[in-house]
Parts: sequence; C-alpha cells; structure tokens
Amino acid sequence: MTDPFAGLLVVMIVLQIKHFICDYPLQTAYQLRNKGTYGHPGGIIHALIHMAGTSVSFLVVQPTLVLGAGLLVAEGLVHYNVDWTKEQLNRRLGYTAANNGFWWAIGADQLIHHLTYSAIGGTLVYQMLVL
Repeated sequence: MTDPFAGLLVVMIVLQIKHFICDYPLQTAYQLRNKGTYGHPGGIIHALIHMAGTSVSFLVVQPTLVLGAGLLVAEGLVHYNVDWTKEQLNRRLGYTAANNGFWWAIGADQLIHHLTYSAIGGTLVYQMLVL
C-alpha cells in the first residue's frame, strides 16, 4: 500500500476487527477466569492471541522485522497488564456488573487497547513515510 491515509485507515479497521475477534469469540472462560492472576497461562494465552491477530495488520503495511517484533511485544505487554489491572481493580474493590466502577474499569480497559491500536497504526504509517 502506498497511500498513507488509506494504509492507516485499513490498518485501523483490521485492528478493530481483530480486537473484537480476540476479545470476544476467541476468549475462553479459562482466559477470562485467570487474567487476574499475574503470570497465569490464561492471561498470557489471551495476550498471545492478540499479538497474533495484530500481525495480520502487517499484511497491509509491512514493518521492518525489528519494528514488527517490537510492536508485537509492546502490544502483548500492554494488553496483558491492562487486562490484569482491570481484573485486580474489580476483584479488590468487589465490583460486579451491578456497580458503576466495574463499567468504568471495562471502559478504561477498552480505551487503552484502542489507543494502543492508534499507536500501532501511526507507527506503521510513519515508517511507511520515512522508508
């Protein structure tokens, strides 16, 4: 893809679809139940699935190997720790779906994930412009 605007738009669409698929249809009860235990394979698997999904956006705008690996690792670390933090807040404060705080935590979690995708898309397009 040579048009940076089109590249950014398509990358963002791919990442939004990826997010839905990885956070809803592909997320298992095992992952959901264990994301709040730091280092548990359930949360790690969930983050790895997101990383694999993000790599699909590299078919639209191809990063260098180092940049692509860096973006995947950064996303995995951010995704894992944001999910863990959300779970910790809800558990420690006793929030359930009946509490406003629960929904604030979910909303903040989703916002940070989507801002991460903005950073990934922007980085890919920036690389496209300078290389």
